[in-house]
Amino acid sequence: MATLAAATLLKPGTALDRAWALNPIAHVQLMSMGRLMGVPFLAVAFALLMAGVGWFRRRRWGWMLGTSLIVVNLIGDLANAIQGERMKGVIGVVIAGLLLVYMTRPRMRSYFVRHGPAT
Repeated sequence: MATLAAATLLKPGTALDRAWALNPIAHVQLMSMGRLMGVPFLAVAFALLMAGVGWFRRRRWGWMLGTSLIVVNLIGDLANAIQGERMKGVIGVVIAGLLLVYMTRPRMRSYFVRHGPAT
């Protein structure tokens, strides 16, 4: 989704813009900041890709990056809840919070290795 958002922000007016029907307010807000808003979405897409690679290879850095991205997401959802999008924000906080509880359990953390190939 971050890649799709980047593509539609960097090159608006394509058939891909239909995806913004899911969140038209965000589309208007992001487009008002200019096409370069697509660049941060590319960075997010890359970070998510790297977290996925590290996660599936069972690397500690993949776990740390994935966990950090969920924390950032939780903070964003909390900000949404505070700024008036209560239902959306609260649901996001609950989901991200449950993911963090699961991801930080000792058994889950021990699944990831610091160095070397996954076994």
